[in-house]
Amino acid sequence: VQLQASGGGLVQAGGSVKVSCASSGRPFNWYSMGWFRQAPGKEREFVGAISWSGKSTSYADSAEGRFLISRDNAKSILYLQMNSLEPGDTAVYYCAADPIRFTPVLVRAATGYRYWGQGTQVTVSS
Repeated sequence: VQLQASGGGLVQAGGSVKVSCASSGRPFNWYSMGWFRQAPGKEREFVGAISWSGKSTSYADSAEGRFLISRDNAKSILYLQMNSLEPGDTAVYYCAADPIRFTPVLVRAATGYRYWGQGTQVTVSS
């Protein structure tokens, strides 16, 4: 599985941005997907995850109510819509694929994901 994230950029506090993650290789709809982020000097942290079917999602407390994860299995693309952005959301955002096919579990630990995109920078200015 190859993942390519895109769509980051500079946005003002309170604004919105949508990042995408295009998948290629094995069938996209086999895998649950996750979004993580890493700010300078900090560890990579879980943002949210979506099941292989798109019917289930899970969010970090910091993302709940502001961020929305979705996927288009026909286009093999994962999305992260981020609203009401704050300077603390500034980070490199990574998409990742769970290696277990059709798993019902949404994993929050980075170690549970085998395939990673290269990341896209989101910078929120105050």
